[in-house]
Amino acid sequence: MDQQPPGEQNASAPVDGPVTCYRHPGREAGVRCTRCDRPICPDCMVSASVGFQCPDCVRQESGTGHSPAASRPRTIAGGSVAADPRLITKILLGINIAVFVAVLANSALVNDLELLGRANFYYGGPLEGIAEGQWYRLVTSMFLHEAVWHIAFNMMGLWWLGGPLEAALGRARFLALYMLSGLAGSALTYWLAAPNQPSLGASGAIFGLLGATAVLMRRLNYDMRPVFALLAINLIITFNPWGGIAWQAHVGGLVAGTLIAIGMVHAPRERRNLVQYGTCAVALVAVVLIVVLRTASLT
Repeated sequence: MDQQPPGEQNASAPVDGPVTCYRHPGREAGVRCTRCDRPICPDCMVSASVGFQCPDCVRQESGTGHSPAASRPRTIAGGSVAADPRLITKILLGINIAVFVAVLANSALVNDLELLGRANFYYGGPLEGIAEGQWYRLVTSMFLHEAVWHIAFNMMGLWWLGGPLEAALGRARFLALYMLSGLAGSALTYWLAAPNQPSLGASGAIFGLLGATAVLMRRLNYDMRPVFALLAINLIITFNPWGGIAWQAHVGGLVAGTLIAIGMVHAPRERRNLVQYGTCAVALVAVVLIVVLRTASLT
């Protein structure tokens, strides 16, 4: 990625146009560095005691007696600034595609991996499903797709939403957001859908990313209209009159992703880890509780 020298502004940007990041001329700046007043994008925002600083100003503070970790560039949520801000997004996308290819090669994998409450696949056959101890279905169903349009739609959402979120949150926090959103969608589907109704897809996790994007954009004072329009379109598709979509997964993922993102980007700096870990722990406990109670009701 081409970068400008630290002291230069984007000379090609029009005077009356949107202010762009001094390190990434193609990206609109959300805030300015509190030390040098240069515009910075979410990838370059490093949390400070007051506002945000740019990576150059943070590096200039090295050698002041603080530990190396104290001067290390951080994301808005406190994560480490990575050289490749889309690494986890690429890995998740690769896993989804690999599972899809495996299903094309062996369609029987669908029955083994899809989310299923409790049912048998043929008359007189053994009972299968989460209620029968197959807990892994809560996770494997998140990476399972049958149709090309289904995986294409979800992977486009993962790529468009995942990259900016991973850059803003950091790798570990982004992965926690994705997995917990997907698990919340699986848990709500298991709870509310008929036990013999199978479901699959990464939609719960993608809706979690959509909710988190809305939280992040609000935190950065961006225009909320595009994300609201996208959310409205997806909710219309979710609750279409023709059915065929596990709305429970969409709603569960959206709610979980929104709440987790609030805990991550609004956590006070002095108690950041406590609030962030606590938010993720509460989400995980809620998932486990729903699954345990639903299992008890089915067995």
